[in-house]
Amino acid sequence: MFTGSNIEMKIVIHKTKLHFLYKSLLNCRKCKEVLINFMLMKLNVLIVVILLMTSCKKNSKTAGVIKESTNEVVEKEIKTSDIELEIYDYAGFEKFLNSKNGKVYVINFWATWCAPCVRELPYFEKLNAEYKNDNVEVILVSLDFPHLYDKKLKPFIKEKKLASKVIVLDDVDMNTWIPKVDEKWSGSIPATVIYKNDNRRFYEQSFNYEELQNEVKQFLK
Repeated sequence: MFTGSNIEMKIVIHKTKLHFLYKSLLNCRKCKEVLINFMLMKLNVLIVVILLMTSCKKNSKTAGVIKESTNEVVEKEIKTSDIELEIYDYAGFEKFLNSKNGKVYVINFWATWCAPCVRELPYFEKLNAEYKNDNVEVILVSLDFPHLYDKKLKPFIKEKKLASKVIVLDDVDMNTWIPKVDEKWSGSIPATVIYKNDNRRFYEQSFNYEELQNEVKQFLK
């Protein structure tokens, strides 16, 4: 039989076990919390490291692009630095329209911003290559604006490997010198003068190679 004291003792022991169990559970929970917090801290550190690495890679790529772009600009400047443009006002240019040495001159007025001009340039280059031994000289007269000489004209000459003589006509008094080239010239380009001594023809048009060749042959007869 259970006495009162035995029952009280069992109750105390039971309460003690419950208290111990409760404390253990609390400690376990705290351990879990500590562990979770530790893992979260580690995860945050890992995320920060990954973000820093990604940022470094992006910065490295950006720096690489900037460096590459800078190198390209420098390279382009180096490539075109050996091109010396012959620049004339009309008074200095006029001599190219009045040579009387028996040679056939093909004077083409063009500009890099003129699409029809650029399209027909290969025909003048081909003419220059095929007829240079027949006393024919092609002169390409650029009417590009001065601020485009380094940005557009020189790189264009280099890129297209123009073998014909290229000169620049820079004279703002166009209303005066255009009629001197030819009275019928409206000022539009492309335009071409073909002459031999005093025999001269003016063309305010685009050419294909066959048309250009046929015109030059008229001066070779």
